[in-house]
Amino acid sequence: MPMLTKRRAIVGIKIFTGDDRVKIGEQVAKELGEGYEVFEGESLDCESLPSLFLGGSLFATSGRKILIKDFGENNEVWNDFAEKINDYIRTDADVIIWETKLDKRLSSTKAIIKAGAMVEEFKLAEPVDTKAVFNIYDMALRDGEGAVKELSKIEGAQDPYMFFGLMVSQALKRLEWRPQGIKEKRILKELANVDIQMKSTAVEPWILVKSFLIRLATL
Repeated sequence: MPMLTKRRAIVGIKIFTGDDRVKIGEQVAKELGEGYEVFEGESLDCESLPSLFLGGSLFATSGRKILIKDFGENNEVWNDFAEKINDYIRTDADVIIWETKLDKRLSSTKAIIKAGAMVEEFKLAEPVDTKAVFNIYDMALRDGEGAVKELSKIEGAQDPYMFFGLMVSQALKRLEWRPQGIKEKRILKELANVDIQMKSTAVEPWILVKSFLIRLATL
């Protein structure tokens, strides 16, 4: 009978925070898969932490998968966790801590992050500025690199898929103005290719959008 070996955690300890609860939920499902254990922070006590982070599961030879919600709101246990983080960070479990609000100014939080816990923030995208998108698109028809520079000023607060959708609508309007326009048809064909790439590849969507903007003047 082959020997069973425990794997190192794929996730380790991660902290998810932010106001985009839908994306956090999706990321939890993506990283933990199915059958993970869920704990509410308020239900934890200091005595339960060693078994939670360092104890194995009788039914999971490859390591536990754990989601802890609002751990930081239980101040006593959060502080105890921070004091012993150098032990807990070596957990063989996949642990995600979902914090509605994470105060990075606290010494306890700083200690947890310093020890190696990864923090990922999920912010709701701001409404796309339609005028800004159209201006960037029009600029790209003349100067792709300049358009990318303008995009870099706003991309952090925008959703790339919504931005791309508005570019498509602008391209369609231009085709309406020039139904026989050869360039307009080439642009729409290229946009269709980019749309397929955004849906079927792992390439970061903003990279695809910027690459299109740079090529737009030459199409």
